[in-house]
Amino acid sequence: MSETQTRLSAEVRTEFGKGFARRARKAGKIPAVLYGHGADPRHLSLEAREFARAIKGGANTILTLNLGDGEELALPKSVVRHPLKDYVEHVDLLVVRRGEKVTVDIQVHVTGEPVPGALVVNEQSVLSVEVDALQIPDRFEIDVTGAPVGTQFLAGQVAIGECTLVTDPEALMVAIQHAPTAEEVEASDAGAAAELGIEQDQPEAAEGEKSEGSES
Repeated sequence: MSETQTRLSAEVRTEFGKGFARRARKAGKIPAVLYGHGADPRHLSLEAREFARAIKGGANTILTLNLGDGEELALPKSVVRHPLKDYVEHVDLLVVRRGEKVTVDIQVHVTGEPVPGALVVNEQSVLSVEVDALQIPDRFEIDVTGAPVGTQFLAGQVAIGECTLVTDPEALMVAIQHAPTAEEVEASDAGAAAELGIEQDQPEAAEGEKSEGSES
């Protein structure tokens, strides 16, 4: 966990709508809204490159917004990206205070290798936790080193330090299963093809052989 904050310049905007959004993007800006703590939402423009660098370490980065007349700590709550071009279209920012608790989703990474012949199945890759806004972890880890087939890792078993778990503690995160052999995979594929009514490739008849009922 870290209290490192990223500074970011922000301009208050009075223009709205798709036309403004297009002009802002051409100027290298991102439309954003800052809300929270009962205050009226503030409509802002962020520098696109600065914002991209700021969240490079993760979406849960605490931003120190320089608003010209003061500073605000903010947490990105929604980052909307263009579905095809992948640029940021809009950002919702939540005002936070020092010592305040926030609920965030943290990525869970699997480390280590289970016993030979076992397969790691990731059922869920994030945990929702409540944590101090300035102490948000970068990630959690599940170590599967030497885990036998049949082992299950539940949300409540993940080490989360000083965080409070919000996800159901009985939620399955990772399961260790038997790794199928090549023969089992082939049999499974054949069964799936049969269910779909797909004929398996048949070996071509040897040259000179005649099909049943053909004339001699």
